[in-house]
Amino acid sequence: MALTAWGFIYTASGSDPARETVVETRGCRSVFVGVNDPSQVVDVARRLVDGGAQLIELCGGFGPVWTARVIEAVQGAVPVGGVAYGTEAVDQVHALFADH
Repeated sequence: MALTAWGFIYTASGSDPARETVVETRGCRSVFVGVNDPSQVVDVARRLVDGGAQLIELCGGFGPVWTARVIEAVQGAVPVGGVAYGTEAVDQVHALFADH
């Protein structure tokens, strides 16, 4: 089976989780959704899966706890992954997400 639909969820202050940005190519539909608060990620992930996403990827700002919650929420229906940052980026990433 080929990947034809996937979703990426990111966290950014002021984001509306009801809004989606869709990028379509001849072979794949990519849906990007921003959330204002990490707790909104579970409902967004469920919505993406219900909409046909075959894979969910999470911004590194969520971390392993929220990734685990999404995995549990979608009950194994699709693979869920998270962006990871190397140790060289820890201070910079922390500065970006310190207010969340």
